[in-house]
Amino acid sequence: MRIGLMIEGQAGLTWERWIHILHMAERLNFPSIFRSDHYVIAASSSFSSGEPKSSLDAYISFAVAARETSSIRFGPLVTPITFRSPQDVGRMAAQINQLSNGRFLLGLGAGWHEPEHIQYGIPFPPLRERFDRLEEGINIIKTLWGPGPASYKGQHYQVEEVDCLPKPVYGADTPILIGGSGEKRTIPLVAKYADEWNAVNVPLSLYQHKVDVLEAACAAVDRDPATVHRSRMSMALVAGDQLSLDRMTRWHMSMSGATGSPAAYRKDKAENNNFLVGLTSELIDTLGKFAEMGVEEAQFEHFNFGSDEWPEYLASEIAPAVAAL
Repeated sequence: MRIGLMIEGQAGLTWERWIHILHMAERLNFPSIFRSDHYVIAASSSFSSGEPKSSLDAYISFAVAARETSSIRFGPLVTPITFRSPQDVGRMAAQINQLSNGRFLLGLGAGWHEPEHIQYGIPFPPLRERFDRLEEGINIIKTLWGPGPASYKGQHYQVEEVDCLPKPVYGADTPILIGGSGEKRTIPLVAKYADEWNAVNVPLSLYQHKVDVLEAACAAVDRDPATVHRSRMSMALVAGDQLSLDRMTRWHMSMSGATGSPAAYRKDKAENNNFLVGLTSELIDTLGKFAEMGVEEAQFEHFNFGSDEWPEYLASEIAPAVAAL
């Protein structure tokens, strides 16, 4: 199993810190760094750190990553189909993929956070339509990446006799990641289109069931489920000793103004937000169980942009321990 990093780009990230994190991630030999694609997250969300903060544009930050790094793979986890036309996403993704010599991985989803759409005046269609748009969008993007001129006509998006240049490194075979675990639409789309499935924060107790759903969806389209790479974005409060764990937890509590004991806070986050919590041995044991169910990479949220302590801990204590899983 590989250990990667995940950054919430709307949580006060600055250009200085983004470049620092990119350099740090390569220095510590992380195989991947992903980031969210949000404009803002409402304070009531479990993904929020309180009041709205600085939010760097995802695709500008990916162009920076392409130039500031040389080995790490990177991309959005995930880009909602609602923010931009798939024509724009496909063109930007192709050029960033080429700029990075194929290291950019496009992650896509249907979109979920309505408040930022309302604030920015972006239409937020009903769930069914968002998934219809996601499927059409993937087809548009694959059309742009393939040989041209080519056309695609859907209900929501169309291209006609287009030859989008430059192409990504691997053309129409350039990988796509789909994030999410919904059984009616997301997982069937994974089986049909995705090269990688990211089961965002799915708890250990439910993961095997989701794998079973994926395998059934693959069978329905005559696809070998082993061809779908599996990853999991993870939120965690873990450390090597109790003192460090409580200190880390108190810092996390300060982000949202939470009160009470660190132990009670961790218990709440584990039960209600699917955080992985505990000491090193507990995390390694949990990751081992995910690995047994086929998870190849776990990306951990890096919350405290002002400190490298958490990435350094992951790189020195967790990554070597799970590398052979």
